[in-house]
Amino acid sequence: MKFRAFLISTALTAVTISYGTLAHAADVKEVQMLHWWTSGGEAAALDVIKQAVAKQGFAWKDVPVAGGGGGAAMTTLKANVAAGNPPTASQILGYYALEYAEQGSLANISSLADKDGWDKVVPAALQKFAKTNGKWGAVPINIHSVNWIWLNKAVMEKIGGTEPKSFDEFVALLDKAKKAGVIPLALGGQPWQEATMFDSIVASTGGTDFYKKAFVDLDEGALKSDTMKKAFDNLAKLRDYVDPNYTGRDWNLATAMVIKGDALVQVMGDWAKGEFAAAHKEAGKDYLCYRFPGTDGSVFYNSDMFAFFKVPADRQAAQLALAQVTMNPDVQSAFNVIKGSVPARTDVSDAAFDICGKKGIADVKAANAKGTFFGSLAQNYAQPPAIATAYYDVVTKFMHGGIKTSDIAVTELVKAINAAK
Repeated sequence: MKFRAFLISTALTAVTISYGTLAHAADVKEVQMLHWWTSGGEAAALDVIKQAVAKQGFAWKDVPVAGGGGGAAMTTLKANVAAGNPPTASQILGYYALEYAEQGSLANISSLADKDGWDKVVPAALQKFAKTNGKWGAVPINIHSVNWIWLNKAVMEKIGGTEPKSFDEFVALLDKAKKAGVIPLALGGQPWQEATMFDSIVASTGGTDFYKKAFVDLDEGALKSDTMKKAFDNLAKLRDYVDPNYTGRDWNLATAMVIKGDALVQVMGDWAKGEFAAAHKEAGKDYLCYRFPGTDGSVFYNSDMFAFFKVPADRQAAQLALAQVTMNPDVQSAFNVIKGSVPARTDVSDAAFDICGKKGIADVKAANAKGTFFGSLAQNYAQPPAIATAYYDVVTKFMHGGIKTSDIAVTELVKAINAAK
């Protein structure tokens, strides 16, 4: 009902005013924000931005749409924009932002970007999605990376485990947990979660260059190669270590299994760290963070961005206030310490971050410098949404037995991606 009321109120506004006609009217002192940050850690991080916006004199109108992968939120946003009733801003992922920019739906906030020098502090890989034709229409609040594993330290010590450096060592560690009567792998059986894990498996199996060739370049030879078949074989191996109730589980509930010691490890992006923080757990003391075995030295990223839509003139001050707050170095630090991600700005100190956050910041800088910083296919940063969705479909069918063999999975992957192009 909250979102329905929002649609009605903005529809009434659209009847009486048009974009750009009320430059001298009183500004609307409210930020309407559509997002999918509904878990404990996510909500706590978002509160940093809410408080910073409030200090600028703007009220916050929350438009939350639950669903960890953001799919439901994007469906809601699409309908809202099509109806001519966009929010002040929306949380968004890479290629979705580009689509709205290319169709002319995004505002131009380049005057603020130029004044504050964003071009100098935001990695070019992120600017590709925040800017279109040289104009800023979105801002990045963070850099997440998907190739992490999160382990309960007490369980790790109980089974005598050590950091796995290869996929085979990872499987051996899961075996130890299984023999000790602990759920080895906490997983939520949802398409986006399974595909996110598969990103790391592909990179571990074939290396970073193979990942780029297959998922960034969409090289058909790589997609149908024996290496990709082996990646599906490796996914099948991990399937043997999840509990029987994993189907449909939300990602944060899988994280909670590790936090409580019911499971040893979760393969998940670093938003999982926000749940450990919300549970008052300390990195290095209560839990451990390692890169997915075989991927250390590479970062497969996504970035939460806020897209700003064309709105009436009396709502533009709220947009600029939110954009400026989001790009403030202190806000980027405080937000990301809680969220588990690292700042999108490269000039933010790592002083406030724990050992996992410091590693994340160092890894991003190193990967960006040596050319091993690539977008996550599962997170809509390697390819447009249609291709990512095709990828989801094949991975989840294989995971749940709808596709029986790796040979068939590779054939179906090539077919699905070609159909989605």
